[in-house]
Amino acid sequence: MKSLLGTTVLLAVAGGLLAAPAVAEAAPGLPKLPPGPNGQQLPTPGRPLAALQPSGPTHQHAPVPATRPLEPAAPLGSTASPASAPKAQRAHEAVEFFWYNCSHSALLEQPLTRWAARHQADVTLRRVPAIWTGSPDEAEQRAHARLFYALERLGEVDRLQAAVFRAVREQHTDLTTERAAADWVAGQGVDAAEFRAAYRSAEVDRAVEDAPKLFAQNQVTELPTVVVDGTGRTSPTRAGGVDGMPAALDQLVAEQPAGPPAR
Repeated sequence: MKSLLGTTVLLAVAGGLLAAPAVAEAAPGLPKLPPGPNGQQLPTPGRPLAALQPSGPTHQHAPVPATRPLEPAAPLGSTASPASAPKAQRAHEAVEFFWYNCSHSALLEQPLTRWAARHQADVTLRRVPAIWTGSPDEAEQRAHARLFYALERLGEVDRLQAAVFRAVREQHTDLTTERAAADWVAGQGVDAAEFRAAYRSAEVDRAVEDAPKLFAQNQVTELPTVVVDGTGRTSPTRAGGVDGMPAALDQLVAEQPAGPPAR
């Protein structure tokens, strides 16, 4: 009798364990979030990015014809530091999320600079270096962000942005340490001592810490991404390639009513 009862219990337990996966597969699927910069799914709300184990560097993003209209982006928060504040107060603000070691970010640099020049009367272009917390590229992204914010603090971004892209992408220069970055900028005519002071400054520290918050707030899933007035965005996938992004930005600016100056 005890043997029969024990067998019944074991069968019931085994039946429950075997049935569990089938129940999970039969449950209605949750809507998938868009892929992260490395192609994998971003986590559900409340699950930290650091818990993921992403694979593959964020070096390029194949241009795919856009099949959806431009979608609204989460508004930019107030976490931006003084180092990343707009240089001028204009009717519109375009915020570019980029990475120096992303091929498509490099391809967008000159077209975006030309676009900003055409819109210098009504659009402030602001750049935010992408830091994807938990990715295998996070350390390099943080180092590149520190380089960017140090150059911005010295007023050298407009002059040297394209040169940094060339150094990283074409010449494979390692600019992830203070010494390497200081040596490189000295070769570009920047005072190395002033650069080192900016590189170590509290303002740059805060800007680097704020960058991943902006990345997450705006649900950036592709590089480069440009957010206009906190309500619309474009990227290579949405615009059908990097070449289509300036026209998409024109459309986004035209659709936005001229409001108070960007803050």
